[in-house]
Amino acid sequence: MKKIAVFSLILLLIAGVTYAAEQASSTEQVKGTESVGNKICPVSGDKIDEKTKATYEYNGKIYNFCCPMCVEEFKKDPEKYIEKMEKAEEGKGHSGHGKHHHSH
Repeated sequence: MKKIAVFSLILLLIAGVTYAAEQASSTEQVKGTESVGNKICPVSGDKIDEKTKATYEYNGKIYNFCCPMCVEEFKKDPEKYIEKMEKAEEGKGHSGHGKHHHSH
């Protein structure tokens, strides 16, 4: 009888370790990336349609695009498009409070 108990304990340990490892990797992914949640495509400047939208991760942030072709453009010069997008978002007025952060 004793052998069976030891065997099931080992199985539990192995299962526990693999489960913990899987949990760790899935939470890391969530923690490591943040969705920018932009409503306007950084490349085309068009509104993003949920049905056709494409996403791309850059520097730990997930950007939304109106289509996969814009993602390809973005990859060529990400910084240029991020700057363009941030200027466009600022100009909307709804994020006017964001301007105060630059004065520090």
